[in-house]
Amino acid sequence: MFDYETLKLVWWLLVGVLLVGFAIMDGHDMGVGTLLPFVGKDDVERRVVINTVGPHWDGNQVWFITGGGAIFAAWPLVYATAFSGFYWAMLAVLWALFFRPVGFDYRSKIHNATWRSTWDWGLFIGGFVPPVIFGVAFGNLLQGVPFQFDEFLVPTYTGSFWALLNPFALLAGVVSSAMITLQGATYLAHRTEGVVQARTIKAGTGAALVMVIGFMAAGLWLQDIDGYRISSMVDPSALPNPMAKTVVREAGAWMANYAALPALWLLPALGVLGALAAAALMRSGRTLSAFVASSLATTGVIGTAGASMFPFVMPSSTQLQASLTVWDSVSSHLTLGIMFWATLIFMPLIVLYTSWAYRVMRGKVTAAYIRENEHGAY
Repeated sequence: MFDYETLKLVWWLLVGVLLVGFAIMDGHDMGVGTLLPFVGKDDVERRVVINTVGPHWDGNQVWFITGGGAIFAAWPLVYATAFSGFYWAMLAVLWALFFRPVGFDYRSKIHNATWRSTWDWGLFIGGFVPPVIFGVAFGNLLQGVPFQFDEFLVPTYTGSFWALLNPFALLAGVVSSAMITLQGATYLAHRTEGVVQARTIKAGTGAALVMVIGFMAAGLWLQDIDGYRISSMVDPSALPNPMAKTVVREAGAWMANYAALPALWLLPALGVLGALAAAALMRSGRTLSAFVASSLATTGVIGTAGASMFPFVMPSSTQLQASLTVWDSVSSHLTLGIMFWATLIFMPLIVLYTSWAYRVMRGKVTAAYIRENEHGAY
């Protein structure tokens, strides 16, 4: 069994892996939903788009559910505090996600143009809104969230929903949306052909440029935002108590990890170069390689956020001492240990059956396939 300090670090990495897995797997079908009304100009073309992700989207939700469950079990204080402070934002995500299951299942059941168009825009909402909100949430984390603890460690959020929509957070939302749209575009380009593929490549190239410009702008802006630093001694193997440390805010503190470990600059470089490579590979017809490049770009962007904030997970702007970190927001040693072994068993199973499903249902989705399977396709 690993010691407590090691398990805390392991679970920080595992939560990061789950977030990356969610952004890559569930992200590409959300990106396809975002592109749906724009790359499909008639009913057949839109059914082509939907059928590229229709058989897989619900399986990809495993990453979303597992990520939420992991945060709940591994970082209970983060889960409780985040879902209190971001309550309405999380509800907006859930409301948007409601459109996806009913949209996929009911959209083509009735041959009515208004009915189908309505569900097309519902699928757009389900694909576009969650990435924006997740990006806005990360933007607020980097600025600090207004919450505090009482003597019983009960969190109180003192901000408002509209305060979350500040300029830096909205820029982070644009980066997140463009990243997911690019992920969806590379997958859709790989699974389609003809005019749908051509429109997708054009849209994906635009998303890549927006992502790169927004990501670089956010990085420059972040240098002017006061970051957080633990100024007292911390015992990484101690029992969790977020109030047992001293925290200060300093200009440029979010860049300190890059100065201490220059190899971390590979993460933002991967985000930028991966996105540009994905666009170039799509345009040259190497769509599978483009999907891999986009996935690497997604890993770079999320990794950059994590590396910048480490060891902080949820900084507090109103009670600096209450800021939650990798060291003091976790579950017990026993809980982390049991979850680690469960993850070691079940995560490879998820990867295996997902890989098998994609292999079995690989290939292009064409207009001819839709016409031949009028009642069987989505």
